[in-house]
Amino acid sequence: MAGKPRVHEIAAELGVDSKIALAKLKELGEFVKSPSSTIEPPVARKLRAAIEADASLKPSADTTAAAKTGAAKPGAAKPGAAKPGATKSGAAKTGAAEDDAAKTGAATPAASRPGAPTPGPKPGPKPAPAPEQPAAAVDEAPAPQAAPAAATPGPAEAKPAEGGAPKPGAPRPGNNPFSSAQGMGQRPAGPRPGNNPFASAQGMGQRPSPTPGNIPRPQAPRPGAPRPGAPRPGSPRPGAPRGGQGGRPGGAPFQQRPGGPGRPGGAGGPGGAGGPGARPGGGFAGRPGGGGGRGRGPGGGTAGAFGKGGGKSKQRKSRRAKRQEFEMRSAPVVGGVNVTRGNGEIIRMRRGASIADFADKIETLTGYTVQPGTLVTILFNLGEMATATESLDEATFEVLGEELGYKIQMVSPEDEDKELLEGFGLDLEAELEAESEDDLEIRPPVVTVMGHVDHGKTRLLDAIRQTNVIDGEAGGITQHIGAYQVWTEHEGIERAITFIDTPGHEAFTAMRARGAQVTDLAILVVAADDGIMPQTVEALNHAQAANVPIVVAVNKVDKPDANPAKVRQQLTEYGLVAEEYGGDVLFVDVSARANTGIQELLDAVLLTADAGLDLTANPNKGARGVAIEAKLDKGRGSVATVLIQSGTLRIGDAIVAGTAYGRVRAMADENGEQVLEAYPSRPVQVQGLNSVPRAGDVFIVTEEDRMARQIAEKREAVERNAQLAKARKRISLEDFTRALEDGKVESLNLIIKGDVSGAVEALEESLLKIEVDDSVQLRIIHRGVGAITESDVNLATIDNAIIVGFNVRPDTKARERAQREGVDIRFYSVIYNAIDEIESSLKGMLKPEYEEIQSGVAEIREVFRSSKFGNIAGVIVRSGTITRNAKARVIRDGVVIADGLAIESLRRFKDDVTEVRTDYEAGIGLGKFNDIQIGDEIETTELVEKPRG
Repeated sequence: MAGKPRVHEIAAELGVDSKIALAKLKELGEFVKSPSSTIEPPVARKLRAAIEADASLKPSADTTAAAKTGAAKPGAAKPGAAKPGATKSGAAKTGAAEDDAAKTGAATPAASRPGAPTPGPKPGPKPAPAPEQPAAAVDEAPAPQAAPAAATPGPAEAKPAEGGAPKPGAPRPGNNPFSSAQGMGQRPAGPRPGNNPFASAQGMGQRPSPTPGNIPRPQAPRPGAPRPGAPRPGSPRPGAPRGGQGGRPGGAPFQQRPGGPGRPGGAGGPGGAGGPGARPGGGFAGRPGGGGGRGRGPGGGTAGAFGKGGGKSKQRKSRRAKRQEFEMRSAPVVGGVNVTRGNGEIIRMRRGASIADFADKIETLTGYTVQPGTLVTILFNLGEMATATESLDEATFEVLGEELGYKIQMVSPEDEDKELLEGFGLDLEAELEAESEDDLEIRPPVVTVMGHVDHGKTRLLDAIRQTNVIDGEAGGITQHIGAYQVWTEHEGIERAITFIDTPGHEAFTAMRARGAQVTDLAILVVAADDGIMPQTVEALNHAQAANVPIVVAVNKVDKPDANPAKVRQQLTEYGLVAEEYGGDVLFVDVSARANTGIQELLDAVLLTADAGLDLTANPNKGARGVAIEAKLDKGRGSVATVLIQSGTLRIGDAIVAGTAYGRVRAMADENGEQVLEAYPSRPVQVQGLNSVPRAGDVFIVTEEDRMARQIAEKREAVERNAQLAKARKRISLEDFTRALEDGKVESLNLIIKGDVSGAVEALEESLLKIEVDDSVQLRIIHRGVGAITESDVNLATIDNAIIVGFNVRPDTKARERAQREGVDIRFYSVIYNAIDEIESSLKGMLKPEYEEIQSGVAEIREVFRSSKFGNIAGVIVRSGTITRNAKARVIRDGVVIADGLAIESLRRFKDDVTEVRTDYEAGIGLGKFNDIQIGDEIETTELVEKPRG
């Protein structure tokens, strides 16, 4: 079936009635309007599975129901066979038998129904044999097998037609929902061979309280409607045989139901029974297994001459409307719309997910289809405005989930990336668990040097490597992560140690945390003269959180004011107890400048690593590791410093690191020498990536370039959605209205470019931590690694942004374009200078704050009453200066009795003056305010702009 299937098409395909399909859809929670409605393919599959499951679970029930439906046929067929030319009396008798047989389940004779006309000649005892037949008919053959026996009375059916009576037969099968409560014995005639979509309204005159919508229309006769001049329903008609459903000429060809048996067994004479699947006596609806009418079981009903599912009747529409009203009434109303609520189920949402994703999750969890527009309406009523495809943050999803009865659990970035890799068949944790002891080999320890800024970490590494890195750092502080490998002799064996140098400045918290996560052991550098400092404690916490051993290097012991014992005492408060104090932490006194204690420190590192660490890795597989640092080199392109954690990295390998991918074109060590292979714990610089990865990104070697590219692209899409959700400003309806009234919110747009990704990340996080008033926003619209380009200037021009360059410069075109467009470009080499300047800029954008200060106080000595100017206060200025037009308030006995006044007139003697100073007398007029008394004080104030701190 191409496109979306319709309900009646699926019903016809499965051989069931459309009503069954609609009822089953309702059970499944799908609210479908009519059989001609289309449904989604997943819903169609669920419907097929449900109906097939019902059919397989209830075979015996269906067979029994079919047997009961046709049970009354023998009793009704006998009088038809004995008296082929039936008269009025015969017709009435047959009608009574049919009606009684149709009501076997209800046990209510048609004559006892209120409002039903009672046929005069209908004998009372006639219906008695009908109930006796079902017991004998249960063992009869199924409906299709009974067809040959009932196929002969066809020619006899033409005789009543020749007598001038309307064509006999049952009404159009399948359109009367009330057919189970009324039989055809009381109808004036059956419908014409064409099925009448309005036939269900014709028999409604026999209902106890027909509604106006069910009264038969007085139009020209339609197929199946009583002809003009016909007797009232239920009255006998001359020569009208009360044939069953099989009483149509030619065996009722129009009533052949797809998937159900036909009606070849209807008797042609009076009292002729319906077909095998028809109701006894010509009732409307066939039961399961029957083809008479729109049955509610498999095989019942028919497709109708007026289209699939039969024509529409007012009564059916009314019942459907009532049913839908009840269903919608039973569904809870949330935010003005009906939606199915949850019961506290947990829904896991990825970062940057949209309302459409949330709707899909609900449908997957509950099976109910939820339109994203419905959730948009609910969110709007909760005070949040969003589109169906807009990325939302965690707080918005939590509000929406709480309203709908679901618990929202946001997937962490780590789990999200793990699930993404599992989609490509890469499970790093399972890979590590599957490694055997035979695959593992000893690797060098990875050591991170941590500590407070300016405590000598980099100089200590310089002493270990016998180099001079610190002179290359701006401001004398490290602003990058450096990775090095050194060799030392320990117990007569040459062993390698990998060192990672981290910044100590407070802005580089993420770098220190990253260094602690990829390390085996940490060296905590503490200056002997300074002692414990804030970043020392922070570095200690990072190391303890990463559960790595710590070796303390007490540096600068050669200074006169050095106090190593004080350092040991202070660190005991943080759980680091030196060995000489009975603890298990090695403390080594060193001096990087004097180059003393260096070998002892290396020995302590190796002893600690050998004592408590399992330093092994599998080198015989594709490399796995971490990108420690990355930068964009003008000649070499993207260069990433990576630390191999397991496996071996070779030139030509396809790798992916975060959102960057490519093939390894070249590798170099920390000294710039080319490397062909990099084994575990080896830091190398890798060239060949298409972009600059972020510091801390995990890199893996893939089998082919295509897989690496697909992983990188999916990660980039996930990251983009997460950034959109993070950047989205949560705005309520009140805030939206206020923003329209007050104008847009002030914002400072920044573009950050740096030499390495770690520095850019640190600068961004530090800037976002700047606390200012809510009226000013700091927006980082773009960040990147490398020189400032013309595209950066174009972006700054469009968004009115400031470009911040950290250790980078613009190229010639970018500089010329910036001068032409007036774009402000700031250059920094020390991170805290950038933070301080941008913070000052943000505070300068704040709306000025004003504070009220007292400018003068005057005491009223006399009150002069004037018919022209009102009461005039004769005052003496006690302090400050009284100025004309200044704001004033009147104070009586320390209580303000009037505020918001103004000095409208100020005179000294007969002259108007602008101000009166302390100890001078003056006359003050306060406009229309006249409630002044002798002894009151007039205080004047002025608003002075307050600097924003």
